[in-house]
Amino acid sequence: MEMSSQMALEPETSTVTRARRADRDFDLVEALRLHEPTAAERLVATYGDRAFRLATSITGNAPDAEEVAQDALWTVVRKIDTFRGESAFGSWLYRILANAAYQKRRGRQSRRHDVSLDDVLPVFDEGGRHVVLMTDWSPRVDDPSAQAELRAALTAAIDELPALYRTALVLHDVEGLSNPEIAEVLGLSLPSVKTRVHRARLFLRKQLGEAMTA
Repeated sequence: MEMSSQMALEPETSTVTRARRADRDFDLVEALRLHEPTAAERLVATYGDRAFRLATSITGNAPDAEEVAQDALWTVVRKIDTFRGESAFGSWLYRILANAAYQKRRGRQSRRHDVSLDDVLPVFDEGGRHVVLMTDWSPRVDDPSAQAELRAALTAAIDELPALYRTALVLHDVEGLSNPEIAEVLGLSLPSVKTRVHRARLFLRKQLGEAMTA
Protein backbone atom coordinates (compact mmCIF):
# COMPACT_ATOMS: atom_id res chain seq x y z
CA MET A 1 0.00 0.00 0.00
CA GLU A 2 2.83 2.36 0.92
CA MET A 3 4.64 1.52 -2.30
CA SER A 4 1.46 2.06 -4.32
CA SER A 5 0.99 5.49 -2.76
CA GLN A 6 4.58 6.40 -3.55
CA MET A 7 4.18 5.29 -7.14
CA ALA A 8 0.97 7.27 -7.43
CA LEU A 9 2.76 10.41 -6.31
CA GLU A 10 5.77 10.02 -8.60
CA PRO A 11 4.12 11.15 -11.87
CA GLU A 12 2.81 14.33 -10.24
CA THR A 13 6.12 15.06 -8.57
CA SER A 14 7.96 14.37 -11.80
CA THR A 15 5.62 16.73 -13.68
CA VAL A 16 6.26 19.53 -11.19
CA THR A 17 10.01 18.97 -11.39
CA ARG A 18 9.95 19.12 -15.18
CA ALA A 19 7.84 22.27 -15.05
CA ARG A 20 10.32 23.95 -12.70
CA ARG A 21 13.18 23.05 -15.01
CA ALA A 22 11.29 24.15 -18.11
CA ASP A 23 10.44 27.60 -16.76
CA ARG A 24 12.67 29.38 -14.24
CA ASP A 25 9.66 31.52 -13.30
CA PHE A 26 7.61 28.54 -12.11
CA ASP A 27 7.53 29.72 -8.48
CA LEU A 28 6.62 33.27 -9.50
CA VAL A 29 3.80 32.04 -11.72
CA GLU A 30 2.43 29.87 -8.92
CA ALA A 31 2.57 32.82 -6.52
CA LEU A 32 0.62 34.97 -8.98
CA ARG A 33 -1.97 32.26 -9.52
CA LEU A 34 -2.42 31.86 -5.77
CA HIS A 35 -2.72 35.66 -5.40
CA GLU A 36 -0.01 35.71 -2.77
CA PRO A 37 0.38 39.19 -1.19
CA THR A 38 3.93 39.71 -2.43
CA ALA A 39 3.47 38.17 -5.89
CA ALA A 40 2.99 41.47 -7.73
CA GLU A 41 6.04 42.95 -6.02
CA ARG A 42 8.09 39.91 -7.05
CA LEU A 43 6.90 40.33 -10.62
CA VAL A 44 7.99 43.98 -10.69
CA ALA A 45 11.32 43.15 -9.05
CA THR A 46 11.99 40.41 -11.61
CA TYR A 47 10.67 42.00 -14.79
CA GLY A 48 10.19 45.72 -14.11
CA ASP A 49 13.52 46.90 -15.53
CA ARG A 50 13.36 44.47 -18.44
CA ALA A 51 9.82 45.53 -19.28
CA PHE A 52 10.85 49.18 -19.28
CA ARG A 53 13.84 48.50 -21.55
CA LEU A 54 11.74 46.63 -24.07
CA ALA A 55 8.95 49.22 -23.99
CA THR A 56 11.51 51.99 -24.53
CA SER A 57 12.99 50.15 -27.51
CA ILE A 58 9.55 50.14 -29.15
CA THR A 59 7.94 53.43 -28.12
CA GLY A 60 11.13 55.46 -28.33
CA ASN A 61 10.55 57.56 -25.22
CA ALA A 62 10.62 57.05 -21.45
CA PRO A 63 7.16 58.40 -20.46
CA ASP A 64 5.33 56.13 -22.91
CA ALA A 65 7.58 53.22 -21.98
CA GLU A 66 6.87 53.62 -18.27
CA GLU A 67 3.13 53.70 -18.89
CA VAL A 68 3.26 50.67 -21.18
CA ALA A 69 5.43 48.68 -18.78
CA GLN A 70 3.13 49.36 -15.83
CA ASP A 71 0.01 48.50 -17.82
CA ALA A 72 1.56 45.30 -19.18
CA LEU A 73 2.69 44.08 -15.77
CA TRP A 74 -0.76 44.77 -14.34
CA THR A 75 -2.29 42.86 -17.27
CA VAL A 76 -0.04 39.91 -16.44
CA VAL A 77 -1.26 39.95 -12.83
CA ARG A 78 -4.92 40.11 -13.88
CA LYS A 79 -4.67 37.53 -16.66
CA ILE A 80 -2.25 35.05 -15.11
CA ASP A 81 -4.91 32.32 -15.26
CA THR A 82 -4.79 32.53 -19.07
CA PHE A 83 -1.12 31.55 -19.08
CA ARG A 84 -1.07 27.87 -20.07
CA GLY A 85 2.65 27.25 -19.92
CA GLU A 86 2.90 26.46 -23.63
CA SER A 87 5.78 28.92 -23.82
CA ALA A 88 8.12 30.38 -21.21
CA PHE A 89 6.46 32.84 -18.86
CA GLY A 90 8.97 35.53 -19.87
CA SER A 91 8.06 35.11 -23.55
CA TRP A 92 4.35 35.38 -22.71
CA LEU A 93 4.97 38.55 -20.70
CA TYR A 94 7.12 40.10 -23.42
CA ARG A 95 4.43 39.36 -26.01
CA ILE A 96 1.82 41.20 -23.93
CA LEU A 97 4.20 44.11 -23.46
CA ALA A 98 5.27 44.29 -27.11
CA ASN A 99 1.64 44.37 -28.28
CA ALA A 100 0.84 47.17 -25.85
CA ALA A 101 3.94 49.14 -26.85
CA TYR A 102 3.18 48.88 -30.56
CA GLN A 103 -0.40 50.01 -29.91
CA LYS A 104 0.93 52.99 -28.00
CA ARG A 105 3.35 53.79 -30.81
CA ARG A 106 0.60 53.57 -33.44
CA GLY A 107 -1.72 55.65 -31.26
CA ARG A 108 0.47 58.74 -31.47
CA GLN A 109 1.97 60.60 -34.36
CA SER A 110 5.68 59.92 -34.40
CA ARG A 111 7.71 63.10 -34.62
CA ARG A 112 10.66 61.36 -36.17
CA HIS A 113 11.14 59.13 -39.17
CA ASP A 114 12.94 55.82 -38.80
CA VAL A 115 16.16 55.62 -40.73
CA SER A 116 16.33 53.18 -43.62
CA LEU A 117 18.99 50.60 -42.84
CA ASP A 118 19.67 50.08 -46.53
CA ASP A 119 20.96 53.65 -46.68
CA VAL A 120 23.41 53.31 -43.81
CA LEU A 121 24.49 49.65 -43.61
CA PRO A 122 28.05 48.77 -44.64
CA VAL A 123 28.46 47.98 -48.31
CA PHE A 124 29.74 44.51 -49.23
CA ASP A 125 31.13 43.10 -52.47
CA GLU A 126 30.07 39.79 -54.03
CA GLY A 127 32.52 37.93 -51.79
CA GLY A 128 30.98 39.36 -48.65
CA ARG A 129 33.91 41.72 -47.95
CA HIS A 130 33.53 45.37 -46.98
CA VAL A 131 33.80 47.62 -50.03
CA VAL A 132 35.01 50.48 -47.83
CA LEU A 133 37.89 49.66 -45.48
CA MET A 134 36.69 49.81 -41.87
CA THR A 135 39.08 51.01 -39.16
CA ASP A 136 39.51 48.68 -36.21
CA TRP A 137 38.63 50.76 -33.14
CA SER A 138 38.26 47.79 -30.75
CA PRO A 139 41.56 48.52 -28.87
CA ARG A 140 39.96 51.74 -27.60
CA VAL A 141 37.26 49.76 -25.76
CA ASP A 142 39.62 49.17 -22.82
CA ASP A 143 40.61 52.82 -22.67
CA PRO A 144 38.77 54.37 -19.67
CA SER A 145 38.76 57.78 -21.34
CA ALA A 146 36.88 56.35 -24.33
CA GLN A 147 34.26 54.32 -22.48
CA ALA A 148 31.87 57.23 -21.87
CA GLU A 149 32.16 58.17 -25.54
CA LEU A 150 31.49 54.56 -26.53
CA ARG A 151 28.38 54.33 -24.32
CA ALA A 152 27.01 57.56 -25.75
CA ALA A 153 27.68 56.43 -29.33
CA LEU A 154 26.07 53.03 -28.67
CA THR A 155 22.96 54.61 -27.15
CA ALA A 156 22.63 57.01 -30.08
CA ALA A 157 23.07 54.19 -32.61
CA ILE A 158 20.43 52.01 -30.93
CA ASP A 159 18.01 54.95 -30.86
CA GLU A 160 18.41 55.34 -34.63
CA LEU A 161 17.37 51.76 -35.36
CA PRO A 162 13.83 51.21 -36.65
CA ALA A 163 11.57 49.90 -33.88
CA LEU A 164 11.37 46.27 -35.02
CA TYR A 165 15.14 46.01 -35.50
CA ARG A 166 15.78 47.71 -32.17
CA THR A 167 13.32 45.44 -30.37
CA ALA A 168 14.77 42.25 -31.85
CA LEU A 169 18.27 43.37 -30.87
CA VAL A 170 17.26 44.24 -27.30
CA LEU A 171 15.44 40.94 -26.83
CA HIS A 172 18.39 38.96 -28.19
CA ASP A 173 21.48 40.77 -26.94
CA VAL A 174 20.16 42.39 -23.75
CA GLU A 175 17.38 40.11 -22.52
CA GLY A 176 19.01 36.91 -23.78
CA LEU A 177 16.00 35.43 -25.60
CA SER A 178 16.59 32.84 -28.29
CA ASN A 179 15.63 33.50 -31.90
CA PRO A 180 12.57 31.18 -31.68
CA GLU A 181 11.40 32.99 -28.53
CA ILE A 182 11.80 36.37 -30.23
CA ALA A 183 9.86 35.10 -33.24
CA GLU A 184 7.02 34.11 -30.91
CA VAL A 185 7.05 37.41 -29.03
CA LEU A 186 7.08 39.61 -32.15
CA GLY A 187 4.98 37.38 -34.40
CA LEU A 188 7.77 37.08 -36.97
CA SER A 189 9.25 34.14 -38.84
CA LEU A 190 12.55 32.73 -37.57
CA PRO A 191 14.48 33.89 -40.69
CA SER A 192 13.07 37.41 -40.22
CA VAL A 193 14.31 37.51 -36.63
CA LYS A 194 17.78 36.33 -37.62
CA THR A 195 17.92 38.92 -40.39
CA ARG A 196 16.79 41.76 -38.13
CA VAL A 197 19.30 40.94 -35.39
CA HIS A 198 22.14 40.55 -37.90
CA ARG A 199 21.34 43.78 -39.75
CA ALA A 200 20.93 45.67 -36.47
CA ARG A 201 24.38 44.51 -35.35
CA LEU A 202 25.92 45.56 -38.66
CA PHE A 203 24.32 48.99 -38.32
CA LEU A 204 25.62 49.42 -34.77
CA ARG A 205 29.11 48.33 -35.81
CA LYS A 206 29.16 50.87 -38.62
CA GLN A 207 27.82 53.71 -36.47
CA LEU A 208 30.23 52.96 -33.65
CA GLY A 209 33.12 52.77 -36.09
CA GLU A 210 32.30 56.19 -37.47
CA ALA A 211 31.85 57.68 -34.02
CA MET A 212 35.01 56.20 -32.51
CA THR A 213 37.29 57.11 -35.42
CA ALA A 214 35.95 60.58 -36.07
